[in-house]
Amino acid sequence: MYNHFTITIHDDNGVKQFKLHQIIKKAIFYVVVFFGFVGFTAVVTILYLSSSVDAMELKRQDIEDAYISLKEKNIALDESIKHTQLALIDKKKELTEVSDSLSEIETLIGISPVADMTLTERVNATKLNSEHMATLLQFIPSGSPVEYKGVTSTFGYRIHPTLGSKELHRGIDMKAQMRTPVYATADGIVEWAGLHKRSGFGNLVILQHNYGFRSYFGHLNQIVIESGKFVKKGDLVAYTGNSGMSSGPHLHYEIRFIQRAVNPFEFVKWSVKNYKEIFEKEKKIPWQSLITATAHIKVPNPTQTLPSSQLALK
Repeated sequence: MYNHFTITIHDDNGVKQFKLHQIIKKAIFYVVVFFGFVGFTAVVTILYLSSSVDAMELKRQDIEDAYISLKEKNIALDESIKHTQLALIDKKKELTEVSDSLSEIETLIGISPVADMTLTERVNATKLNSEHMATLLQFIPSGSPVEYKGVTSTFGYRIHPTLGSKELHRGIDMKAQMRTPVYATADGIVEWAGLHKRSGFGNLVILQHNYGFRSYFGHLNQIVIESGKFVKKGDLVAYTGNSGMSSGPHLHYEIRFIQRAVNPFEFVKWSVKNYKEIFEKEKKIPWQSLITATAHIKVPNPTQTLPSSQLALK
Protein backbone atom coordinates (compact mmCIF):
# COMPACT_ATOMS: atom_id res chain seq x y z
CA MET A 1 0.00 0.00 0.00
CA TYR A 2 1.33 3.39 -0.94
CA ASN A 3 2.07 5.98 1.81
CA HIS A 4 2.04 8.87 -0.65
CA PHE A 5 -0.06 10.38 -3.44
CA THR A 6 0.77 12.45 -6.51
CA ILE A 7 -0.60 15.85 -7.45
CA THR A 8 -0.29 16.71 -11.15
CA ILE A 9 -0.41 20.35 -12.29
CA HIS A 10 -0.61 21.29 -15.99
CA ASP A 11 0.44 24.80 -17.08
CA ASP A 12 2.09 26.55 -20.03
CA ASN A 13 5.49 25.25 -19.00
CA GLY A 14 4.38 21.70 -19.06
CA VAL A 15 3.28 19.12 -16.59
CA LYS A 16 4.49 19.13 -13.05
CA GLN A 17 3.93 16.39 -10.55
CA PHE A 18 4.19 16.60 -6.78
CA LYS A 19 4.28 13.62 -4.57
CA LEU A 20 2.76 14.17 -1.12
CA HIS A 21 2.94 11.88 1.80
CA GLN A 22 -0.33 10.32 3.02
CA ILE A 23 -0.06 12.15 6.31
CA ILE A 24 -0.06 15.46 4.55
CA LYS A 25 -3.12 14.33 2.62
CA LYS A 26 -4.91 13.63 5.88
CA ALA A 27 -3.78 16.96 7.28
CA ILE A 28 -5.11 18.80 4.28
CA PHE A 29 -8.36 16.87 4.59
CA TYR A 30 -8.71 17.75 8.24
CA VAL A 31 -7.87 21.38 7.51
CA VAL A 32 -10.51 21.47 4.80
CA VAL A 33 -13.01 19.79 7.11
CA PHE A 34 -12.08 22.15 9.93
CA PHE A 35 -12.51 25.25 7.82
CA GLY A 36 -15.71 23.82 6.38
CA PHE A 37 -17.00 23.24 9.89
CA VAL A 38 -15.86 26.71 10.93
CA GLY A 39 -17.54 28.20 7.87
CA PHE A 40 -20.72 26.27 8.49
CA THR A 41 -20.68 27.26 12.16
CA ALA A 42 -20.05 30.86 11.18
CA VAL A 43 -22.95 30.83 8.72
CA VAL A 44 -25.28 29.23 11.27
CA THR A 45 -24.12 31.67 13.94
CA ILE A 46 -24.60 34.61 11.61
CA LEU A 47 -28.08 33.41 10.69
CA TYR A 48 -28.93 32.85 14.38
CA LEU A 49 -27.57 36.23 15.38
CA SER A 50 -29.40 37.87 12.49
CA SER A 51 -32.63 36.20 13.61
CA SER A 52 -31.96 37.22 17.21
CA VAL A 53 -31.28 40.77 16.13
CA ASP A 54 -34.55 40.85 14.20
CA ALA A 55 -36.41 39.47 17.22
CA MET A 56 -34.71 41.99 19.48
CA GLU A 57 -35.58 44.75 17.02
CA LEU A 58 -39.22 43.66 17.12
CA LYS A 59 -39.13 43.61 20.90
CA ARG A 60 -37.46 47.02 20.92
CA GLN A 61 -40.13 48.34 18.57
CA ASP A 62 -42.86 46.87 20.79
CA ILE A 63 -41.25 48.40 23.87
CA GLU A 64 -40.94 51.73 22.09
CA ASP A 65 -44.59 51.57 21.00
CA ALA A 66 -45.61 50.65 24.56
CA TYR A 67 -43.51 53.53 25.88
CA ILE A 68 -45.12 55.97 23.47
CA SER A 69 -48.58 54.66 24.38
CA LEU A 70 -47.75 54.92 28.10
CA LYS A 71 -46.40 58.41 27.56
CA GLU A 72 -49.61 59.43 25.79
CA LYS A 73 -51.66 57.89 28.61
CA ASN A 74 -49.55 59.79 31.18
CA ILE A 75 -50.12 63.01 29.26
CA ALA A 76 -53.87 62.30 29.15
CA LEU A 77 -53.78 61.41 32.87
CA ASP A 78 -51.95 64.65 33.65
CA GLU A 79 -54.60 66.58 31.72
CA SER A 80 -57.34 64.71 33.55
CA ILE A 81 -55.67 65.45 36.88
CA LYS A 82 -55.40 69.14 35.95
CA HIS A 83 -59.08 69.26 34.96
CA THR A 84 -59.99 67.42 38.17
CA GLN A 85 -57.91 69.85 40.24
CA LEU A 86 -59.57 72.82 38.50
CA ALA A 87 -62.98 71.23 39.07
CA LEU A 88 -62.11 70.66 42.73
CA ILE A 89 -61.01 74.30 43.03
CA ASP A 90 -64.33 75.41 41.49
CA LYS A 91 -66.27 73.09 43.81
CA LYS A 92 -64.31 74.39 46.77
CA LYS A 93 -65.20 77.95 45.75
CA GLU A 94 -68.85 76.92 45.36
CA LEU A 95 -68.83 75.24 48.78
CA THR A 96 -67.23 78.35 50.28
CA GLU A 97 -69.92 80.52 48.69
CA VAL A 98 -72.62 78.10 49.89
CA SER A 99 -71.13 78.14 53.39
CA ASP A 100 -71.01 81.96 53.37
CA SER A 101 -74.59 82.17 52.13
CA LEU A 102 -75.61 79.59 54.70
CA SER A 103 -73.93 81.65 57.42
CA GLU A 104 -75.99 84.67 56.36
CA ILE A 105 -79.17 82.59 56.50
CA GLU A 106 -78.16 81.18 59.89
CA THR A 107 -77.58 84.70 61.17
CA LEU A 108 -80.91 85.79 59.71
CA ILE A 109 -82.93 83.08 61.40
CA GLY A 110 -80.87 83.06 64.61
CA ILE A 111 -79.04 79.73 64.35
CA SER A 112 -75.61 79.29 65.91
CA PRO A 113 -74.03 76.22 64.26
CA VAL A 114 -71.87 73.90 66.36
CA ALA A 115 -68.18 73.93 65.37
CA ASP A 116 -68.06 70.28 64.26
CA MET A 117 -71.35 70.34 62.31
CA THR A 118 -71.02 69.21 58.70
CA LEU A 119 -72.32 71.35 55.86
CA THR A 120 -75.14 68.84 55.32
CA GLU A 121 -76.16 69.07 58.98
CA ARG A 122 -76.10 72.87 58.79
CA VAL A 123 -78.22 72.82 55.63
CA ASN A 124 -80.73 70.45 57.25
CA ALA A 125 -80.95 72.61 60.37
CA THR A 126 -81.41 75.73 58.26
CA LYS A 127 -84.01 73.98 56.12
CA LEU A 128 -86.02 72.98 59.20
CA ASN A 129 -85.91 76.51 60.57
CA SER A 130 -86.76 77.97 57.17
CA GLU A 131 -89.75 75.64 56.96
CA HIS A 132 -90.85 76.76 60.41
CA MET A 133 -90.51 80.39 59.34
CA ALA A 134 -92.58 79.67 56.23
CA THR A 135 -95.22 78.00 58.40
CA LEU A 136 -95.60 80.99 60.74
CA LEU A 137 -95.60 83.47 57.86
CA GLN A 138 -98.26 81.37 56.13
CA PHE A 139 -100.60 81.03 59.12
CA ILE A 140 -100.03 84.37 60.89
CA PRO A 141 -100.75 87.68 59.08
CA SER A 142 -97.60 89.12 57.52
CA GLY A 143 -96.89 91.61 54.76
CA SER A 144 -99.02 94.41 53.41
CA PRO A 145 -102.62 93.66 52.32
CA VAL A 146 -102.44 96.44 49.67
CA GLU A 147 -99.71 97.98 47.60
CA TYR A 148 -97.88 99.93 50.26
CA LYS A 149 -98.09 103.69 49.79
CA GLY A 150 -97.79 104.70 53.42
CA VAL A 151 -99.98 105.11 56.52
CA THR A 152 -102.26 108.07 57.19
CA SER A 153 -103.23 107.11 60.74
CA THR A 154 -101.20 104.91 63.07
CA PHE A 155 -102.14 102.46 65.81
CA GLY A 156 -103.01 104.02 69.19
CA TYR A 157 -105.04 106.87 70.63
CA ARG A 158 -106.06 109.66 68.24
CA ILE A 159 -108.80 112.20 67.51
CA HIS A 160 -111.41 110.47 65.37
CA PRO A 161 -111.50 112.20 61.93
CA THR A 162 -115.33 112.22 61.74
CA LEU A 163 -116.46 112.09 65.40
CA GLY A 164 -113.83 114.54 66.66
CA SER A 165 -113.40 112.60 69.93
CA LYS A 166 -110.25 110.95 71.31
CA GLU A 167 -110.37 107.20 71.09
CA LEU A 168 -108.19 104.14 70.57
CA HIS A 169 -107.43 103.45 66.93
CA ARG A 170 -107.12 99.67 66.91
CA GLY A 171 -105.59 99.46 63.47
CA ILE A 172 -103.80 101.53 60.86
CA ASP A 173 -105.23 103.48 57.94
CA MET A 174 -103.27 102.59 54.82
CA LYS A 175 -103.13 104.90 51.82
CA ALA A 176 -105.01 103.44 48.87
CA GLN A 177 -106.96 104.84 45.97
CA MET A 178 -110.52 103.71 45.31
CA ARG A 179 -110.78 100.06 44.26
CA THR A 180 -107.23 99.06 45.14
CA PRO A 181 -106.98 95.23 45.42
CA VAL A 182 -106.89 93.88 48.98
CA TYR A 183 -105.21 90.51 49.65
CA ALA A 184 -105.35 88.03 52.51
CA THR A 185 -102.16 88.23 54.56
CA ALA A 186 -102.43 84.66 55.91
CA ASP A 187 -104.41 81.47 55.43
CA GLY A 188 -107.79 81.57 57.15
CA ILE A 189 -111.55 81.30 57.02
CA VAL A 190 -113.88 84.19 56.21
CA GLU A 191 -115.67 85.02 59.46
CA TRP A 192 -117.46 88.10 58.14
CA ALA A 193 -117.88 89.51 54.64
CA GLY A 194 -120.42 92.31 54.23
CA LEU A 195 -121.76 95.58 55.61
CA HIS A 196 -120.99 96.09 59.32
CA LYS A 197 -122.99 99.11 60.48
CA ARG A 198 -122.28 98.87 64.21
CA SER A 199 -118.53 99.24 63.89
CA GLY A 200 -118.62 102.12 61.43
CA PHE A 201 -116.26 100.19 59.12
CA GLY A 202 -118.86 99.96 56.37
CA ASN A 203 -118.12 97.00 54.13
CA LEU A 204 -115.93 94.80 56.30
CA VAL A 205 -114.04 91.54 55.90
CA ILE A 206 -112.88 89.60 58.96
CA LEU A 207 -110.55 86.64 58.46
CA GLN A 208 -110.05 84.14 61.24
CA HIS A 209 -106.54 82.64 61.22
CA ASN A 210 -104.80 79.93 63.21
CA TYR A 211 -103.50 80.33 66.77
CA GLY A 212 -106.00 83.03 67.82
CA PHE A 213 -105.28 85.67 65.16
CA ARG A 214 -107.83 87.69 63.19
CA SER A 215 -107.38 90.32 60.51
CA TYR A 216 -109.89 93.13 59.74
CA PHE A 217 -110.25 95.01 56.44
CA GLY A 218 -112.59 98.01 56.68
CA HIS A 219 -114.15 100.79 54.55
CA LEU A 220 -114.20 98.51 51.49
CA ASN A 221 -115.86 99.29 48.19
CA GLN A 222 -116.40 95.72 46.97
CA ILE A 223 -116.04 92.32 48.66
CA VAL A 224 -115.24 89.32 46.44
CA ILE A 225 -115.41 86.50 49.00
CA GLU A 226 -118.18 84.98 51.08
CA SER A 227 -118.48 84.12 54.76
CA GLY A 228 -117.45 80.59 55.59
CA LYS A 229 -115.04 80.29 52.67
CA PHE A 230 -111.40 79.37 53.14
CA VAL A 231 -108.72 81.65 51.74
CA LYS A 232 -105.00 81.27 51.20
CA LYS A 233 -102.34 83.87 51.85
CA GLY A 234 -102.27 86.15 48.81
CA ASP A 235 -105.89 85.54 47.73
CA LEU A 236 -107.88 88.58 46.58
CA VAL A 237 -110.60 89.35 49.15
CA ALA A 238 -111.86 92.84 48.31
CA TYR A 239 -111.26 96.30 46.83
CA THR A 240 -110.68 99.42 48.91
CA GLY A 241 -113.29 102.13 49.17
CA ASN A 242 -114.82 104.80 51.38
CA SER A 243 -117.77 103.02 53.02
CA GLY A 244 -118.82 103.54 56.64
CA MET A 245 -117.45 106.34 58.83
CA SER A 246 -114.60 107.32 56.53
CA SER A 247 -113.26 110.68 55.43
CA GLY A 248 -111.80 109.35 52.18
CA PRO A 249 -110.69 106.22 50.31
CA HIS A 250 -108.24 104.10 52.28
CA LEU A 251 -107.94 100.69 53.96
CA HIS A 252 -108.49 100.29 57.68
CA TYR A 253 -106.39 97.25 58.64
CA GLU A 254 -106.47 95.57 62.05
CA ILE A 255 -104.89 92.48 63.56
CA ARG A 256 -106.18 91.02 66.80
CA PHE A 257 -104.81 88.22 68.96
CA ILE A 258 -107.53 86.63 71.11
CA GLN A 259 -109.65 89.77 70.57
CA ARG A 260 -106.83 92.05 71.76
CA ALA A 261 -105.75 94.60 69.17
CA VAL A 262 -102.04 94.58 68.32
CA ASN A 263 -100.12 97.05 66.19
CA PRO A 264 -100.62 95.77 62.61
CA PHE A 265 -97.74 97.85 61.29
CA GLU A 266 -95.26 95.42 62.87
CA PHE A 267 -96.99 92.60 60.98
CA VAL A 268 -97.01 94.59 57.74
CA LYS A 269 -93.21 94.87 58.05
CA TRP A 270 -92.78 91.23 59.08
CA SER A 271 -90.93 89.01 56.59
CA VAL A 272 -88.04 86.58 56.40
CA LYS A 273 -85.61 89.50 56.31
CA ASN A 274 -86.60 90.78 59.75
CA TYR A 275 -88.09 87.56 61.07
CA LYS A 276 -87.01 87.98 64.72
CA GLU A 277 -87.73 91.68 65.01
CA ILE A 278 -91.45 91.27 65.66
CA PHE A 279 -90.77 88.98 68.64
CA GLU A 280 -88.98 91.85 70.38
CA LYS A 281 -91.39 94.63 69.41
CA GLU A 282 -94.76 92.92 69.91
CA LYS A 283 -94.89 91.83 73.56
CA LYS A 284 -98.62 91.06 73.78
CA ILE A 285 -98.19 87.70 72.06
CA PRO A 286 -96.55 84.69 73.82
CA TRP A 287 -94.22 84.01 70.90
CA GLN A 288 -92.10 81.40 72.65
CA SER A 289 -95.01 79.07 73.36
CA LEU A 290 -96.38 79.69 69.85
CA ILE A 291 -93.02 78.80 68.26
CA THR A 292 -92.73 75.70 70.42
CA ALA A 293 -96.27 74.60 69.55
CA THR A 294 -95.72 75.03 65.80
CA ALA A 295 -92.16 73.68 65.54
CA HIS A 296 -93.31 70.30 64.22
CA ILE A 297 -95.73 71.72 61.64
CA LYS A 298 -94.70 71.94 58.01
CA VAL A 299 -96.67 73.66 55.27
CA PRO A 300 -96.74 71.32 52.22
CA ASN A 301 -96.87 74.09 49.59
CA PRO A 302 -96.53 77.44 51.34
CA THR A 303 -97.50 80.67 49.60
CA GLN A 304 -94.16 82.27 50.32
CA THR A 305 -95.18 85.81 49.52
CA LEU A 306 -98.04 88.07 48.66
CA PRO A 307 -98.10 89.51 45.15
CA SER A 308 -94.94 91.53 44.56
CA SER A 309 -96.60 94.85 45.32
CA GLN A 310 -97.88 93.52 48.66
CA LEU A 311 -94.52 92.38 50.07
CA ALA A 312 -93.56 93.49 53.56
CA LEU A 313 -91.78 96.84 53.78
CA LYS A 314 -88.15 96.86 52.72
